[in-house]
Amino acid sequence: MRTKGAVVFLLWLAVLLDGFDLVVLGASMPAMLDDPNWHLDPAGATQISTAGLVGMTLGALFIGAATDKLGRRKVMIFSVLAFSVLTLAMGFTYNFWLFLTLRFLAGVGLGGCLPTAISMVTEFRGRAKAGSSTTTVMTGYHVGAVLTAFLALFLINPFGWHSMFIVGAIPGLILAPVMYFLLPESPDFLRVTGRDQEARQIASQYGLSLEEASAGVPQVEEQAGAAALLRPPYLRNSIAVWVTSFMGLLLVYGLNTWLPQIMRQADYDMGNALGFLMVLNIGAVVGLVIAGQVSDKHSPRRSGLVWFVLSALFLAMLAIRMPMPVLYTVVFLTGVFVFSSQNLVYAFVGESHPSNLRATAMGISAGIGRLGAISGPMLGGLLVHKDLANPWGFYSFAIVGLAGAVFFSLTKPLVAIDRDSAKR
Repeated sequence: MRTKGAVVFLLWLAVLLDGFDLVVLGASMPAMLDDPNWHLDPAGATQISTAGLVGMTLGALFIGAATDKLGRRKVMIFSVLAFSVLTLAMGFTYNFWLFLTLRFLAGVGLGGCLPTAISMVTEFRGRAKAGSSTTTVMTGYHVGAVLTAFLALFLINPFGWHSMFIVGAIPGLILAPVMYFLLPESPDFLRVTGRDQEARQIASQYGLSLEEASAGVPQVEEQAGAAALLRPPYLRNSIAVWVTSFMGLLLVYGLNTWLPQIMRQADYDMGNALGFLMVLNIGAVVGLVIAGQVSDKHSPRRSGLVWFVLSALFLAMLAIRMPMPVLYTVVFLTGVFVFSSQNLVYAFVGESHPSNLRATAMGISAGIGRLGAISGPMLGGLLVHKDLANPWGFYSFAIVGLAGAVFFSLTKPLVAIDRDSAKR
């Protein structure tokens, strides 16, 4: 079926794989650390986590930029297939260095998925709906995380932690060939690369307006590439967004990698520790839906500022001992605001850049953000290793959330968008 909804759904499924990758190590980590055949310590676990995130950083930077040269469709299919094959291989090894290498390469493959998906969904739904478009497709990110945490409850004890990587690879191995036959190229990309006839054909099939897609966005020369992001009118926003992305993904990956272990240090049992992880990501899905609607009305920038501040507030509250029902509620609200904060940054990038620069801007933002994703697990691992994660892990993450708000406030809107007409 040739509809915008079908395209968004395929992209949603691709982003779901990123959500799996987000949580799989955190959910598997206690079992990996306890496995006598593995001989893994927290330092080695941090190395594995870091290797994957370094790979994702490089993938976002280079594959994301390649998306503006090679096309959205090709890059998306490659990213999904490469990640899935390499993840499957992880399910069949106990060798530390081989596992680490596979994790790195899988990260490179997956790194191009997120910026490509967000670029495509923005182009198929229009910039005025960049907020809801981005948050809609990013619900896949956290649905994947929730499903992964849920699967861990049933897979790890009877089948071992390897089963998580084997089962997690199967959806991508199915999705890649489905995308090959059903995922169209972005007409915006075709237009800016001189393939006007193909662009108009696809636009007609999917009910798109090529003229509307880039209306009002400051244009750059055809082959501007990443250098344009360091020149007016983009320089100020680029730096502010890069630092904000660093803070945002530090929170996302730091929490998802180490929350179960932090809660264990706080004397909660394994069942509740994994339950907190699942509830955190359920909150993320709810938060994305809310953030999308709010940002379409008030802009991703304004909404993102509020979201970062509230993230800091609820993160700080997690350091307080409280009754279990209240704690689960606070964990849920933490998920509502922490994870959609970063997605509102992506939405701001999507609506503020023209078609021939959008994926490059998104890729660099995500790539630099991945440096924060590396730092988050490292910070959490250090605090866990020193038995300081509770409460200082939560206080540290709260400070990061406030820093995200400060730097995001330094951005400025580049175009006026008629959000009321977009609703009609």
